[in-house]
Amino acid sequence: MKKLAVVIGAGRGMGNHIAERFAKENFRVVLVARRQNLLDEYAAELSAKGYEIFTHAADVSDTNSLTKLFADVQNQFGAVDVLIYNAAFMSGGRASELSAAEAVEHFKVDVAGAIHCVQQILPKQIEQRDGAIIFTGGLFGVHPNANFDFACMSMDKSALRALAQMLNVELKPKGIFAGVVQIMGVVGSNEHFSPKNIAEAYWQLYSAKNSFEYIFD
Repeated sequence: MKKLAVVIGAGRGMGNHIAERFAKENFRVVLVARRQNLLDEYAAELSAKGYEIFTHAADVSDTNSLTKLFADVQNQFGAVDVLIYNAAFMSGGRASELSAAEAVEHFKVDVAGAIHCVQQILPKQIEQRDGAIIFTGGLFGVHPNANFDFACMSMDKSALRALAQMLNVELKPKGIFAGVVQIMGVVGSNEHFSPKNIAEAYWQLYSAKNSFEYIFD
């Protein structure tokens, strides 16, 4: 039976390239984003290449939406073998200018959504003593002062890095891997940082499972 990967944050940038990389390894893949019309386009493009692609619209800032997503997916397919959390609130603002409300809204998407997704899939992964959880990190999470205009992103990617590290240690005895890919540059800024090349890092991290962190620089 094929394994199942769920990619939260589908899109023609990183999300779909990660999905295709796992699909190449005979995974069934569920693409998740907010807009079903775009998901239908993405699925058609990937299915035309011979991959087994499914879709489900969901809002990562809404826990009820995520709960329904994983209830539907697991009722249809069973356990999620690989969860890839690639969602992020991509807007700016300096640390001295942030309001508490802004910080909370960013955190809902960048971190709390990831936590809720993990909670939905863990019981079945623990039951089968196998599975993987991979987050998309980045430069700001490793070097918070790389760009002062993205304070929330720096804080949240730092939190996601810590979450991956803690889950990695806690879940390893249960047969589950958790990790994060740190993208240390701007996606698509040059050939090296092309989405296709970066997507390979997700597969390498999943395959090797020898560290909680893959630094793509």
